[in-house]
Amino acid sequence: MARLRTHLLARGPLAEQASTFLGRAWSKGWLPPPDLDPAALWALAAKPYGASAEAAEHAGRSDEDVADFRERLARLIASVEAEADLNPLGRTMAWGQLARVVKNRLAFGALWRERRDFLDTRLAPPIIVIGHMRSGTTRIHTLLAADPAHSYTRYCDAYHPVPVPLGLNRIKATLELAMLGALNPWMQSIHPMTPGGVEEELAWISAALHHSIYESQWHIPSYSAWSEARDPAPIYREFARILRTDAAHRGIADRPRVMKIPAFAEDLPALLAQFPEARLVLAQRDHHAVLKSAVSLAANQMAIQSDSCCLTAIETRWQHKIALREARIESALAKWQGPVAAARFDDLNTDWRSAVARIYHDLGLTLTPPALAAMRSVIAASEGGRHKAHAAQLTRFAKAT
Repeated sequence: MARLRTHLLARGPLAEQASTFLGRAWSKGWLPPPDLDPAALWALAAKPYGASAEAAEHAGRSDEDVADFRERLARLIASVEAEADLNPLGRTMAWGQLARVVKNRLAFGALWRERRDFLDTRLAPPIIVIGHMRSGTTRIHTLLAADPAHSYTRYCDAYHPVPVPLGLNRIKATLELAMLGALNPWMQSIHPMTPGGVEEELAWISAALHHSIYESQWHIPSYSAWSEARDPAPIYREFARILRTDAAHRGIADRPRVMKIPAFAEDLPALLAQFPEARLVLAQRDHHAVLKSAVSLAANQMAIQSDSCCLTAIETRWQHKIALREARIESALAKWQGPVAAARFDDLNTDWRSAVARIYHDLGLTLTPPALAAMRSVIAASEGGRHKAHAAQLTRFAKAT
């Protein structure tokens, strides 16, 4: 039976024990604390490449993109050090994430030096789900991805995107999810994930150091503000390179990719510059419900990594995110000439078939019997899904206040 989540900032016993152990190990000299210095991260990642590390960093990328990543890494780490107040487990997790980002940066460059053709891969126009976090984007994404005519990103490729032989990325993802589940017993109820399951591409923009995944885990207001105001074009150029590589490696470039990241809402002009023939689906939900669920998700992530989380600060941050994204969606769509469909959260719950049929009609797509059959299977599988536990948590917390 799953452990009861008693409040928004609750954390599991293993996370408590791990953080305590790491802190003691550092203080007694049993283990060195992780070094978050950008130069140290680069040195670690560059070691396997020797004299070709610089060539790997630049391969397939413009000087602007290389400089953007370097500046982002320095600013993000400075914000983490000054503002995040990470506990020992949080610092270890931060090091792990950022070390992987820099390693993958060089690994992709090394791959693109050998396989330039990956970057020239022609992609079918994608179907992009736009909307706030917790607004129904995941349900829309999963239903549309079930259509055999479409393609999607798997969790194992989202978080381990550099192509490797023998399905090793799936093995890594399986071990990773098991470890994360042990540290965070409520993770799967808030955002269910499986190694080969449909997953958003959040890790791919995070690979270029977009702020969204990091601000949902750490209190980094200065980096968030700086990144929100900065031109995201270098991030989406890297995103497009990773997408083309994944599509070529998996042999799915000819099928429209169904994609979604809530952060797309902040950056639509840069995203659509990469995919000017995209079809858009706009997820809609009451903002109060979105806020409650977003705060719950962020609090769950942040409490594991910091002992000084403030619910008021978390709620203020997500009120800002909702307002910012709403304004940017409205501005971008006012200039967009391509197809757009809308889907309300409540409609998806009460009559998903009709909601999906409207999406297909508005996008000029054909809803085939095989697609409907696959979607029915998705809905049937979700009836007893772990995500329902999160709704129960929110109801319980509301009654307690």
